[in-house]
Amino acid sequence: MKLLIRSLTLSSVLFLQFHTSAQVKPEFRAVWVATVDNIDWPSSKNLSVDSQKAEFIKLADMHKANGMNALIVQVRPAADAFYPSPYEPWSEWLTGKQGQPPVPYYDPLEFMITETHKRGMEFHAWMNPYRAVFNIYKTVVSPTHITKIHPEWFLTYGNQKYFDPGNKEVQQFVTRVVTDVVSRYNVDAIHFDDYFYPYRIAGKEFPDDAKYQEYGNGMDKDDWRRSNTDSIIAMLSIAIKKANPKCQFGISPFGVWRNIDKDPDGSNTKAGQTNYDDLYADILLWLKKGWIDYVAPQLYWEFEQKHAPFQPLLDWWSTHTYGKNCYIGLGIYKAGSNMYWRDKTQLPRQIEALRNTPNIQGMIFFSSKNFERNPNGWSDSLRLHYFAEPAPTPQVFQ
Repeated sequence: MKLLIRSLTLSSVLFLQFHTSAQVKPEFRAVWVATVDNIDWPSSKNLSVDSQKAEFIKLADMHKANGMNALIVQVRPAADAFYPSPYEPWSEWLTGKQGQPPVPYYDPLEFMITETHKRGMEFHAWMNPYRAVFNIYKTVVSPTHITKIHPEWFLTYGNQKYFDPGNKEVQQFVTRVVTDVVSRYNVDAIHFDDYFYPYRIAGKEFPDDAKYQEYGNGMDKDDWRRSNTDSIIAMLSIAIKKANPKCQFGISPFGVWRNIDKDPDGSNTKAGQTNYDDLYADILLWLKKGWIDYVAPQLYWEFEQKHAPFQPLLDWWSTHTYGKNCYIGLGIYKAGSNMYWRDKTQLPRQIEALRNTPNIQGMIFFSSKNFERNPNGWSDSLRLHYFAEPAPTPQVFQ
């Protein structure tokens, strides 16, 4: 009898160990926290320091309760900073006035890293590489802003001002800004989004002809633009690993690399703009070269979308990861936006699809504030079902 009980007990332990290990398969479960224009945090540019801290703690608690294991927080939205920077002024979306430090003084980045790590989550510092002035008609630019110090580095396109990607001094400056953060802060990753060369404005050409004439060396202009983006990614990859070998470098590109009508290796889509042809970002090259540690394509479309449907793009990215981790960007913000996003099964089906697709290691949701209203009950679905069991973040192969 004792032998039988001991045998049953051992079987139960083995079953529980197997069951538990099956539940805690590594999976990246993250949320983008946008600070530009006070999208997610802080909720207003006029909050007190205590209110800023309280909001972030509430935000972190919410995502921890929902089962997330990483936060991707925008700390450099427009050549400004949510931390004391020797290169760029304090952000207007933190204090209401660009260049104005928080009063009473604190370091928001250090605070956010501490609170995130305290909850067992990774902190990825999201930085926008080339956007310099968010709105040239509304932004009051600080005298210490880099656009004032080196106006010759910048180009105006639409209502925004951008660093000129073809300027070698610009590439070095952006690399110094990123290296400074990696050197001084315990960030788990540097994260760039989809804004390299700006999205096209109909009827307007990006005004970079002067630098093309200076540095083009007879190259096709599109190839020259891509080479500029390649250069800074390669430069940053080396600089980040030198400053902290454990710090990851991740990119979240627009969801379509290239349409199949332009390239036989492209996806079976008809996207109006693509990374390769319009944003001049050759994500596949960066993956092949090992310049980045993970890719997080923004697949914000429904399964039923006509020109860029979710499933074919998911399958395409699964076969184009080149050994790097791939996390799918999911558009929870689209809940209720059309008949397909009013379907309560839309997001759950996307989660199940990516979990059943090889070479996909997790997901990132855009964006934080959308979870507050529990759209379509999806926060409950994550907390009670999909993320009910905690999971470690995936190993990164560098």
